[in-house]
Amino acid sequence: CELLGKFNMPSLFEQGDIMIGGIFPVFNKEVSSTYTFESEPPGVNCAFDLRAFRWTQAMMFAVAEINNDPAFLPNISLGYRILNSCSSPTNTLRAALTLASRPQGIKATACSPTISSVIAEAGSSQSLAVAGTLGPFQVPIISYFSTCACLSDRTKYPTFFRTIPSDYFQAKALAALVKHFGWQWIGAIQSDNDYGRNAILAFKQEVEKLGVCIAFVGSVLRTYTRDKILDTVEMIKQSTVKVILAFAPEGDFSPLMKEVVKQNITGIQWLGSEAWITAPQPSTPEIYTAFGGALGFVMQKMAIPKLKHFLTSNSPYKDPHAPFVKEFWQIMVGCTPVLPGVHADTEDTTKRCTGNETLMNSEHVFFNVTELRVTYNVYKAVYAIAHALHQLVFCQPVGAKTVNPCLNLSEIQPKEVSNSLQKVNFINQFGDKVFFDENGDPPASYEIINWQLTNGKVQHVTLGNFTSAANGDYKLSIEEEKVVWRTGKMVPTSVCSNGCPAGTRKAQIKGKPICCFDCVPCAEGTIANSTAADCTPCPKEYWSNERKDDCIPRTIEFLKYHEPMGIALTLVSLLGASLSLATMVVFINYRETPVIKASNFELSSFLLFSLFLCFLCPLTFLGQPTVWTCMLRHTAFGVTFALCISCVLGKTIVVVTAFKATFPGNKVAGKFGHAQQRIIVCSCTLIQIVICVLWLTLSPPYPHKLFTYSNRMIALECNTGSEFAFYAVLGYIGILAIICLILAFMARKLPDNFNEAKLITFSLLIFCAVWITFIPAYISSPGKFTVAVEIFAILSSAFGLLICTFAPKCYIIILKPEKNTKKHVI
Repeated sequence: CELLGKFNMPSLFEQGDIMIGGIFPVFNKEVSSTYTFESEPPGVNCAFDLRAFRWTQAMMFAVAEINNDPAFLPNISLGYRILNSCSSPTNTLRAALTLASRPQGIKATACSPTISSVIAEAGSSQSLAVAGTLGPFQVPIISYFSTCACLSDRTKYPTFFRTIPSDYFQAKALAALVKHFGWQWIGAIQSDNDYGRNAILAFKQEVEKLGVCIAFVGSVLRTYTRDKILDTVEMIKQSTVKVILAFAPEGDFSPLMKEVVKQNITGIQWLGSEAWITAPQPSTPEIYTAFGGALGFVMQKMAIPKLKHFLTSNSPYKDPHAPFVKEFWQIMVGCTPVLPGVHADTEDTTKRCTGNETLMNSEHVFFNVTELRVTYNVYKAVYAIAHALHQLVFCQPVGAKTVNPCLNLSEIQPKEVSNSLQKVNFINQFGDKVFFDENGDPPASYEIINWQLTNGKVQHVTLGNFTSAANGDYKLSIEEEKVVWRTGKMVPTSVCSNGCPAGTRKAQIKGKPICCFDCVPCAEGTIANSTAADCTPCPKEYWSNERKDDCIPRTIEFLKYHEPMGIALTLVSLLGASLSLATMVVFINYRETPVIKASNFELSSFLLFSLFLCFLCPLTFLGQPTVWTCMLRHTAFGVTFALCISCVLGKTIVVVTAFKATFPGNKVAGKFGHAQQRIIVCSCTLIQIVICVLWLTLSPPYPHKLFTYSNRMIALECNTGSEFAFYAVLGYIGILAIICLILAFMARKLPDNFNEAKLITFSLLIFCAVWITFIPAYISSPGKFTVAVEIFAILSSAFGLLICTFAPKCYIIILKPEKNTKKHVI
């Protein structure tokens, strides 16, 4: 294999039997903001990043610690080659190709990298570049700060591992935080790269399950022009959100933070991702004026006590040509070292060092090794590789007594290192368990950080944690009373629309997220309490009150005895019954008079008795319906009226046959005596009794609640059970009445001073008119008025028969006794 070319990239290098690569953003790419419209586009430069430099030192320290530990890889040394990415995917790609290439002068039989594994990178976009470049060679890559969930795709990146949890878990943690504080309307800022876009997408998927809406998604990037940054700032100013989540590295987010402070945009509760929430660059009192009280999640912190001495021992005088150290020294000491063999920049006006400067007593935060997060991730990554290599070379875990190699170093292939990494599972000297799941991710565990100002310094105070359980559940705990809020002591609220008051429901506003809605009153029969999102219908026997916030029982309606209508109908019913009895008394007292004899005393008595029962029948229709009253009222009505019309039918036949008997040779009257009259009455009534018995046996009437009558009332009525049986009873009475009417009509012109056929005809006309009118009135009457119509029809038809049939006779008997003679009747 021939080397096509090489990149001239400075590196921190130490030779070893097995080499590990490292890529870190020691210099951060920044955009110069000092330009005008007329000037050239802004230039890009790289600023030294102290935090990233400490990451490189953690890797070097871990390698040195492992080489000095006889339990690890005995007689085998680890080496490293560390390159700078300048936080750029392009530079990261150059670094990855540099690590994959063999140094000049070394021939190889195959195009395979000289490194066993790579620790890279901080940014997700940069890690994607490394994984895409070294992936085809099966080189394992362990990231210490790349959290994009996209990197967990084993089909695309089968050899990618990391010591920081995926954004999949951070999205769940942030969603749990949003849910905990009841925020429903939030904004989002993303870095315009794989890290930001994938993280916000995962977060949106989580919060949408909770009914939370994202008002806007703004983008930032360290290479953005100021105009683009101002567009995002304007988006924030125009929105009504009070909570904004920022998923961006500190370098991408910093320009926006400065602009927010410059324009004095306050009153917003910021949520931060692990990439900036504890970063030193934005953690200043100036930035705190707008971002104070920010909340976010970070990895668990850990202390590496021995690292401090390693850091303070850095000096440009040890190796004048060592990259990155000179810039580090200038920041720490504040002067430029004068190094032998190194050309000094004539334009550099900074103070020259004397050579007596030291870092041993420095109190700079760089040397604080008690609360390490990303630095500790780098440290864990080196140890994970060391454990994997030890297992691969010696076929035994670290700490085993026999340590005989089972594999030559020349036979080590990157794929085998990757497979060994997947099986890594150990507890380090700090009691931290290190392992990777099937996606190459570590277990998810976060601390909740709150920005607080103490003695003029921004402090990242830990107030809780978020952990994942073995069953997939998650637990969020936070000391809410200790949180410092941007809006003061109270938890800020962030909603697009305030919750609807009781009695109203949410109505979605067209074209807006579900969190934005109008409140409209609930429909009749539905209610909504203060927490309901929609109106819920009341149970069947309840109805909504005026405020639509509670269901109240519907009024049970039936025709009662004590209400005005019930009293009136009862009095009329008793009046009719009394008149029937009075008429019967008159007939009994005057039964020997010509008028009574002419009207057939026996049939008249039967008729008066049936009318008496007909007048009492409406009393069964009053009061609350029960099973027994329902069966009684319809059958009593049917039988009594059948008896009544049967008696009228008998009287009609008697009248007709009596006058037919006046013709010579006609013997009909002789054949239609009292016995035949009783048979007619009994047989016609018996038929109705049979119909009623069948009705009560097969499908009897029963109490029924009618809910459609009125919204606020339930009509308690008697259901007929069988409509056919009910109309059969009515129809049978109607047939009898029609037969009577026809016979009476035929005899209406028979010569006589006292023609009873005319009276029967008139009474039956009234009877038929009442019941023909009854049917449509009965069907169309609601609730208790249905019963009232039926009672009215019973009383009207009964009064019609009583008055038309017996009033003329009583008039003659009582008021005109001179006409109560045989001569007058004949």
